[in-house]
Amino acid sequence: MNDWVLIGLGLAILVGGAELLVRGASVLASRLGVSPLVVGLTVVAFGTSSPELAVSLSAVARDQPDLVLGNAVGSNTFNVLFILGLSAVVRPLIVSQRLIRVDVPIMIAISIVLWAMLLDGSLGRFDGVVLLAGIVTYTIFAIRMSRREPLAVVEEYASAVPKPTRHSILKALILIAVGLAGCVLGARWFVSGAVAVATDMGVSELVIGLTIVAAGTSLPEVATSLVAVVRGQRDIAVGNVIGSNIFNILGILGLAGVVAPRGIPVEPSLMAFDLPVMIAVAVACLPIAFTGFRINRWEGGLLFGAYVSYIAFIVLTSNQHELAGWLSTAMRYFVIPIAGFGILMSVGHVLLARGRH
Repeated sequence: MNDWVLIGLGLAILVGGAELLVRGASVLASRLGVSPLVVGLTVVAFGTSSPELAVSLSAVARDQPDLVLGNAVGSNTFNVLFILGLSAVVRPLIVSQRLIRVDVPIMIAISIVLWAMLLDGSLGRFDGVVLLAGIVTYTIFAIRMSRREPLAVVEEYASAVPKPTRHSILKALILIAVGLAGCVLGARWFVSGAVAVATDMGVSELVIGLTIVAAGTSLPEVATSLVAVVRGQRDIAVGNVIGSNIFNILGILGLAGVVAPRGIPVEPSLMAFDLPVMIAVAVACLPIAFTGFRINRWEGGLLFGAYVSYIAFIVLTSNQHELAGWLSTAMRYFVIPIAGFGILMSVGHVLLARGRH
């Protein structure tokens, strides 16, 4: 079978499996009496990351560690720059969810913790245990914090979660089983095709993980966020991205670190460039907590453009293209300063407006 066909089929089965898994888990949680808000903050946000989890575990089993870290780091960068950027371009994001005010600093903190863990050159079993303990703690914290959310946010999530019916539990269990099977099979085909393509193109598995695999496994987040934006459920659009990013680090890399028999070695290029970019992208979300939880269209366009530049830089660098140096200079002396100035202006404008009131 052609490698690109294998990637396409694997991705389709993977995304379809994730959709069934999220639907089944959401209905089951609702049927068991879990509030729609908690379901949205945990089951949906974590469930949309199930492709990343399936691909990472498959990569660990096949001894392809670069795909594991590339997938997680690339997905987190993709989620913020591409998904939030595109969502804000479609409709400016105004978020009233209080939890995001806390979630964004948590995302930044665990991104820095991950960087510190990888300084010794690998993600070991102890690191994985610490990260898994973190996702358990965060989930408990999110459930407790959800009780303080305003009624408007609760109703918004309630309208997005499937309503349980008389025969929901059996149906939900079937959806979960089929969804899990789809994730496992799809991940196996997707990883096999991606590795073969990387070999044929002469690029590293890390580059494939940061680009094709990261974007492909994030398709459920793309669909969830864009549908939420179109429906006016903008809390869900942002909460899904932030929650998924937290789960990618704590849950997926935590589990991968635990099950990897010899740990997960780290490429120097990931530490030197891609991981700092992921941290910088997380920090870029911080103004959301200070600007009335609003992301305007121009800010969304800025995020989207930054992702295009990031991918272009990775591709050009992997091919040792002469334009890579020019793009690096442009990003360092023009794109990043302009973006930083724009963020500072946005924060300053809001703080000024608040001072007048």
